[in-house]
Amino acid sequence: MNKQVWVSPRSNGWAVKSSGSSRASKIYDTKAEALKAGRQQAINNSAELVSQKRNGQINLKNSYGNDPMPPRDKD
Repeated sequence: MNKQVWVSPRSNGWAVKSSGSSRASKIYDTKAEALKAGRQQAINNSAELVSQKRNGQINLKNSYGNDPMPPRDKD
């Protein structure tokens, strides 16, 4: 199972949650604050950061660990 850190909208703000945990680590007032905290958490855990829009669509994915699909070189 891949490690992921999710930034998701909630009725009272933006949640940062690690995959496998049942609760959000913290709720932030703005998406920018949540992304900053989520990015740091993903870096610390060598995980993938996944962010959602207010409507639930995924709009960002960044890998900070061992990327299973690294880009190919243009030789």
